[in-house]
Amino acid sequence: MEILGATLRICVDDLETAVPFYERLAGGTALRFERGGVKVAAIGSFLLMSGPEAEVEVLRKVTATIAVKDVEEAHRLLADLGARIIAGPVPTPVGRNLLVMHPDGTVFEYADQSGA
Repeated sequence: MEILGATLRICVDDLETAVPFYERLAGGTALRFERGGVKVAAIGSFLLMSGPEAEVEVLRKVTATIAVKDVEEAHRLLADLGARIIAGPVPTPVGRNLLVMHPDGTVFEYADQSGA
C-alpha cells in the first residue's frame, strides 16, 4: 500500500470564519463540498468540517485522513493486518474512502482519487 500523505481533520463551529485563516496559513484556496449535512473545506493539509453536532461528533472520532494510491489495496492490507473495517470503500466527491479502526483503537479514513 502506497501512502501519499495525510490530512488533518478539524471540526469547527463556523466554517466561514475558519476558512480565511487556513487559506492564508496553507497559501491556497479552499475546495468546498457538502456531505451528509456537513460542510467541508479542504485546504492544503487541512480538512475543515462543520455541521450538525450529531454528525460532527462522529467525525471527531477519526484521527486523520490518509491519502493512498488505491483504497482497494489498502482495504486488503488493513484487513490482513487485523484492522476492523468500519465502512467502505465508498465513492466520495473526489474518489473513494474507507473508514478503519486499527488494532490499537485509533480510527482513520483512507482515501484515494480514483473511481470518482
